[in-house]
Amino acid sequence: MQTRCYLSVLIHEQAKKYGNRPALTFRLFGSLKWNHVSWNQFSLRVKQVSNALLNLGIKPQENIAVFSQNCIHYLYTDFGAYGVNVVSIPFYATSSEQQIQYMVNDAQVRFLFVGEQEQYDKAHRIFALCPSLERIIIFDSSVRISTHDPNALYFEDFIKMGEGLPRQSEVDNLSKSTKDDDICNILYTSGTTGESKGVVLTYGQYQAAFIANDKCVPVGEKDKVMDFLPFTHIFERGWAYLALTEGAQLIINTYPKEIQESLVQTHPTCMSSVPRFWEKVYAKVKEKIDEANPMQRKIFQHALAVGKKYNVDYKGRGKRPPLTLAIEYQVINKSILSLVRKQLGLEHPHIFPTAGATVSPEVEEFVHSIGIGMIVGYGMTETLATVTCDHLNEGYTIGSVGRPISSIDIKIGENNEILLKGPTVTKGYYNRPSLNAQVFDADGYFHTGDAGYLKDGELYLTERIKDLFKTSNGKYIAPQMTEALLLVDKFVDQVAVIADQRKFVSALVVPEFRLVEDYARSHHIPFETRDDLCANQQIRNMMMDRINTLQQGLASYEQIKRITLLPHHFSMENGELTNTLKLKRPVIYKNFAKVIDKMYEEE
Repeated sequence: MQTRCYLSVLIHEQAKKYGNRPALTFRLFGSLKWNHVSWNQFSLRVKQVSNALLNLGIKPQENIAVFSQNCIHYLYTDFGAYGVNVVSIPFYATSSEQQIQYMVNDAQVRFLFVGEQEQYDKAHRIFALCPSLERIIIFDSSVRISTHDPNALYFEDFIKMGEGLPRQSEVDNLSKSTKDDDICNILYTSGTTGESKGVVLTYGQYQAAFIANDKCVPVGEKDKVMDFLPFTHIFERGWAYLALTEGAQLIINTYPKEIQESLVQTHPTCMSSVPRFWEKVYAKVKEKIDEANPMQRKIFQHALAVGKKYNVDYKGRGKRPPLTLAIEYQVINKSILSLVRKQLGLEHPHIFPTAGATVSPEVEEFVHSIGIGMIVGYGMTETLATVTCDHLNEGYTIGSVGRPISSIDIKIGENNEILLKGPTVTKGYYNRPSLNAQVFDADGYFHTGDAGYLKDGELYLTERIKDLFKTSNGKYIAPQMTEALLLVDKFVDQVAVIADQRKFVSALVVPEFRLVEDYARSHHIPFETRDDLCANQQIRNMMMDRINTLQQGLASYEQIKRITLLPHHFSMENGELTNTLKLKRPVIYKNFAKVIDKMYEEE
């Protein structure tokens, strides 16, 4: 049962309830060994952080920031800050020095907590450019502190300032004085179109979100929840905090590239993720099916068909499967589908919330078919994550983003824009009054910039209004929909659709080079470099053929007519991706202007 209280006291209330039960599973920086922390130990460490912050002179509603990948220290710091009504601002571990400098100065951050050497080095270099910044506190004890840095200290030394809980009576008073309108977090959006802006999230918003999500997201105290996305991402932050209110155990994955190994080692029952994770799972399974002999392929395809009929056609629509189907599924699930899940480390899957981008219906259907309970949803930083999600007890439709949570009021406005009002919606952006006046209308509805429609109680997204392209022929193109369509192909790693003010649709495609290299070898296509592969006409024809197969369902004017294969990935370093790996289209168009123009030259 959910524990309902402010985040300022949540961990301590859960410690009273669960005591020495495991609360957190984690690895220390650079270690391969998984460790556990009980709710009592979690509570004590949070109190020590609260006391240490007071000893450093922090005041209620002043700002600290955390510049780190996921780690146990991150949670200690966040909840320690909440205990003394201090605002915690998360920064992506991959943020640039310029981004860090801007956010620290915009929010007047006093103390900056950093993860490893890379984050410390960036923080140290911008320290002198940030007048409000007083201290850098370092999580990883192996970080080398500059000899010219009197302002840095290790987290273990910071914690010593709170040992013995010398100011606990003050902490108790501050944690009990929390109010709905007090700021809990400021989350800076990653900014696909321009400068990032700080979204204000209050304690009241969190309370409303926990209550609403509790009614439709069945995570519970028996669950082991993998934290895969960064805590900086509102989806992961809201999901992890919801899991803590339910008494679930968190598994903290520090290095995203190691997620597959972490899943196999820790066997979680739940995990939130973006669609790209499942797209890669789908592509790998499809690759294995393609490589199997005809008999094996037929067996697995039959298993998937039975899984779809059972999990999607019946269970997904809230209907009881016929007895014969239930028996057949039970056999196939145990003998075949369970083996797929075991390879993923998901022997006991419960629920897997997925949001952040368009989920391909093909991928969504596949995940359900193999017996994994994907919950597709829609939300924003400004809405403290969830606006809608699949309610498993009410059935779901492949292609929708679910039903509204109980507290949200959705209205479809001009140009089919989704407008929102409710207690989980932000009151506005930090220090941006003119922007706040633009995004909220006279009736108090927040304008999302996303277009969609409601049907039978479920929300369907159609496009991102600002991302909508208009060809020179006057036709509108939704690039994200087409990109999601292509990303399910095992040969496609990244794709950027081009169409705005152009006479037809084209695309920049980064291939999955391992598979393309295998294809080239098996077809005796000579190459030495990736540039050779991307320039080869046979390879380009093969990729275009696959793309044409995928886009058969699109209108003629929506279909990609030409592609350019790129030998290098879009990257954050080149400014082409945000911290959440979304395309920064203006930068891509600028960086690849000559390549794009060449696709539109008359043949």
